[in-house]
Parts: sequence; C-alpha cells; structure tokens
Amino acid sequence: MTDFLLDTGILIRYLRKSPGYDTLFDDLYQRSTLVISAYTRMEIIRGMRERERPATLELLNRMITASVNIQNADLAGESIRGWREKGFVLSDGDAIIAATGINFDLELVTTNARHFPMPELIVWQADEQGNIVRWPPPNASAE
Repeated sequence: MTDFLLDTGILIRYLRKSPGYDTLFDDLYQRSTLVISAYTRMEIIRGMRERERPATLELLNRMITASVNIQNADLAGESIRGWREKGFVLSDGDAIIAATGINFDLELVTTNARHFPMPELIVWQADEQGNIVRWPPPNASAE
C-alpha cells in the first residue's frame, strides 16, 4: 500500500469544495494512509477564517501530521542549497514538504509538481478537476 503526502494546494481545493477534490481526497483516504507535513498544517491554519475552524481542524485531524524533525530540516536545507547551485529556487516550505516525503517514503500529491524537482521523490500532479497523474509526464523527456 502506498502512503501519500498531501500538499497545501490539495487541502485548500478540498476545503473550498473545488469540483473533483472531494472524490480525490476520499479515494486516497480509502486506499492509503494520508500524511501532511507540519509545515502544510501551519499553512492551512494560517489561512483559515474563524468560521472555517471546525471543518478545517476536522480535516487536518483525519491525517497524520509529520513533524519537522532534524532529518527533515537537514535534508530541506541541503535541497535548497543544492538546487540553488543548479539555478533553481526552492522555497523553504516546499523543501520541508519534499524532505518529509523522502524521509518517510511517501508519494507527494500536489497542485504544483514543478515545485518538487527531486528525482528521489515520487510526485503526483493534480489538475483542476482533481485527477492525478504521475509527474513528470511520460512524454516530458521528448519535449
């Protein structure tokens, strides 16, 4: 069984009731363990409105929240530094989320696959309708 790490954009679309995201979340929830990074949890809580608190916390509490531990912090820092040397700017949040996925052997589901160039991380790109495809697409090398 594959366990999935959900990125902030997935949860935002689910909470905003974007078409297809309820089905995506429910399908993933039924067939795997869902995990979020503590950084993702912080981003969601930071953006919620007071009236959204019950539904938001109910959603967040349905998943495992992975801590930002020493291993995640170290790998995130190394990733930021390494990708900067290659000319790619990696945000702190994306680096922490990616490190969580790598260190806990989770597959990332995101709306921003291009933010996660790490070859050791399995990434699934979600579209506007909540459909996911493996990233990079099979024909990406032909472009």
